[in-house]
Amino acid sequence: MPLQPYAASPARRARQVAADLGVLAWAVVCVIAGVVVHGAVVALAEPARSLARGADGLGDQLGGAADAAGRVPLVGDELAGPLSGASGSALDVATASTELASTIAHLALVLGLAVALLPVLLVVAVWLPVRLRFARRAGTAAAWLEGASDGGGDDGVDRGGSAAARTELLAWRALGSQPLGVLARVSGDPVGDLRRGDARTTAVLADLERRALGLPTRGGQRP
Repeated sequence: MPLQPYAASPARRARQVAADLGVLAWAVVCVIAGVVVHGAVVALAEPARSLARGADGLGDQLGGAADAAGRVPLVGDELAGPLSGASGSALDVATASTELASTIAHLALVLGLAVALLPVLLVVAVWLPVRLRFARRAGTAAAWLEGASDGGGDDGVDRGGSAAARTELLAWRALGSQPLGVLARVSGDPVGDLRRGDARTTAVLADLERRALGLPTRGGQRP
C-alpha cells in the first residue's frame, strides 16, 4: 500500500512535522520521568537492604556466641538458649528486610514503566491512527493520479483513466467534502459549472480536493 506521510503544502507539512516532533519530545520526557521515578523509589529500598545486612551479621555473631556458650560445662545449654533465640530473631529480621527491599525494587520497576509508557501510549493511540489514515489516503490518491493517462483510449473515448477525467472526479469529490462557504466562493453554481464542463471551476475544485488529500495542486485559483 503506497504511503505519503507528509502533505505537499509547506504549511500543512510544517504542522505535521511539528506534531511528530511533539510526540517524540513527549515520549522522551515520559521516559526520563519514568527513569527518575524508578530511581527515587529504588532508593527507598536501600535502608531495608542495610537493615538486612546488619541483622544478618548480628544473627551470625549471635549464632557463633551460642555455639561457644553451648560448650561451657554444666550451664552451656542455659547460656546458649537465649543466644540462639536472639540469633534466630535477627535472621528473621534480615529475611523480612530482604523481602521488603525486593518488593520495593519490584514496585519501582512497575511505577517507572507506568510513568514512562502509559502517557506515551495514550498520545500515540490518538496520534498514530490520524497519521496513518492521512498517509494511506494521500499515498493512494497520489498513486491513482500518477497512473492516469494523458488522454482517451485508442478509439478516442475517455474511459475514466485520463488525467482530465480524474481531475473532474476530484472536483466532484470536492463538492461533497468542502464546506459550503468555500464552494460558494468558487462559484455561484459549482454543480452547474461542473455539468457544463467549466474548466476554471473544475480546476479550482480539483485543487481543493488535492489540498485536502495532501497532494500538490495544479495551479487552480484558490477561492
